[in-house]
Amino acid sequence: MAEERKGSLSGLTENEAKEFHGVFMTSFIAFTVVAIIAHVLAWNWRPWL
Repeated sequence: MAEERKGSLSGLTENEAKEFHGVFMTSFIAFTVVAIIAHVLAWNWRPWL
């Protein structure tokens, strides 16, 4: 039978959750930076306001 993991709705251990959080935050920040750069370049190309 599979080992039961208690204390978390996701079923992750604390270390797994911290690792996932680190990867998620890194990906989110990278996506946000790319989106900001894309918006600045689009604004320089054709201002929309």
